[in-house]
Amino acid sequence: MKSIRSVYKIGNGPSSSHTVGPYNAAKLFRKRYPDADGFSVTLYGSLAYTGEGHGTGKAIRNVLPEAEILFRMESEDLPHPNTMDFRALKDGSVIGSARIFSIGGGSIRIEGEVSDDEREVYPQTNFTDMLEKCRADGLRLIDFIYRMEGDSLKTYLREIWEAMQRSVQNGLAATGILPGGLGVSRKAKLLYEKRCYNEDAIITQNRLMSAYAFAVSEENASERVVVTAPTCGSCGVIPAVMYYLSRDRGIPDEEIIDALAVAGLIGNVIRTNASISGAECGCQAEIGSACSMAAGGYASLLHMNLEQIEYAAEVAMEHNLGLTCDPVKGLVQIPCIERNSVAAMRAFSCVNLAHFLTETRKVSFDEVVATMYQTGKDMSEKYRETSHGGLAAMYDQKHGGN
Repeated sequence: MKSIRSVYKIGNGPSSSHTVGPYNAAKLFRKRYPDADGFSVTLYGSLAYTGEGHGTGKAIRNVLPEAEILFRMESEDLPHPNTMDFRALKDGSVIGSARIFSIGGGSIRIEGEVSDDEREVYPQTNFTDMLEKCRADGLRLIDFIYRMEGDSLKTYLREIWEAMQRSVQNGLAATGILPGGLGVSRKAKLLYEKRCYNEDAIITQNRLMSAYAFAVSEENASERVVVTAPTCGSCGVIPAVMYYLSRDRGIPDEEIIDALAVAGLIGNVIRTNASISGAECGCQAEIGSACSMAAGGYASLLHMNLEQIEYAAEVAMEHNLGLTCDPVKGLVQIPCIERNSVAAMRAFSCVNLAHFLTETRKVSFDEVVATMYQTGKDMSEKYRETSHGGLAAMYDQKHGGN
């Protein structure tokens, strides 16, 4: 299994699969053909259906301004729902081509090639084997991670944490209408500043975490810099939980960074054994994964044992099973922004259950991950980031496509 670094990437929103991945693909392809005087890019599947709404065309043009971009929406058997065909031209003739897949979280894979940008770090490929290794060696999960990754991971995660904090702070300071034409107003500042009458501690906690989740998600919707955690569409969950713990509970940065490491390992297990791509498995793969990561990271921060960390992560994923990816107008706004807030609050609830019920559990984290993947495969394409079903389709019916 690859490094946790593969889960957390800094980049522009609104979609890690649709902007960060295609941007990285275009950058790689241009580097391969520096003498080309023209480029052609054909987008298939989810990239074609939501391309302009998710900013895919803009992301590619940021690297290849001269490229002709074609949106191929016809149904066909694709090796991956986020497929791109790149062609390099010289004097009107094709001098090179590549089929590239945006596989989630900003990562890409080139057909017929083995990527060398992410080295294999963990011989274990599932959570069960990792926990068994921890028990055999008497290690906490965080100790196991640093043994495998090295202390340099802390430096990387510190940069990630700083970027997360900036995205929260920038989002809390911003007002106005989000781009894209839906007329969605920014709400993070309002949530942060507006208190309820007789607001108790739990309501305050939920309001603040929601404000932080909205702040990051609204930055993402505005195509500003966020951290994939594990994707752009779910980028508000982990920053909301960790920012609340840091700012409002006074947890030191070093402990937050350790929690991010544990959360990243959980996301890495999901990415390895299932998917974090909404186009492949629906929003359960994005929000479900982020919720699971946040719950596991928070549980580790509370110094809960291995079984409790696993239970928190398992419950979080289990109760997001079947969640569809149905963005209205192909924009990462409705219902995406609110989902980040709900998932952040749910992560706390899952950890609360882990305090009391861990010994009663019957299902492992690995089993729930496998279930999520199978559920995603069984899910109709219209519920997998195409904006052809669910809330997106209902909205179009009720509002006449406007």
